[in-house]
Amino acid sequence: MHNDLHTLRRILKSCRTIAVVGLSAEWHRPSFFAAKYMQSRGYSVVPVNPRYAGQTILGAACYASLQDIPHPVDMVDVFRRSEDVLPIAEQAVQIGARCLWQQLGVHNTEADALARAAGLDSVVNRCVKIEHARLFGGLNWVGVNTGVISARRLA
Repeated sequence: MHNDLHTLRRILKSCRTIAVVGLSAEWHRPSFFAAKYMQSRGYSVVPVNPRYAGQTILGAACYASLQDIPHPVDMVDVFRRSEDVLPIAEQAVQIGARCLWQQLGVHNTEADALARAAGLDSVVNRCVKIEHARLFGGLNWVGVNTGVISARRLA
């Protein structure tokens, strides 16, 4: 299975540069929150959104498309509607990304099949932030009630 824990852990350990397609500059949007979380965990986040091209989001230069990014990216994390993902998957293959990650609520089976056929890891309908927190710790950071009512860390 492609979304099993071992695969997700391997992807999140090896894919350190993440192009976030559909990243919003608005702090309350899920894409912004997920990207900020990944940045705080040491990942390099590359914003991709034509609306903000030429500007910066979270201190990083924003690009209009994946092809405009002047350096390699490991993962393409997609915050777009499912029907918009296929051309993004094609671009992910063209730029040599190693993983196509369709966020929670995003599931394009054609894009998934295309990415796999090209040798990319492909994750569908999962949140990169939640999976990272679940596999590497940090669920309290993402708003999950851990049942701890203390400012101290548990031993």
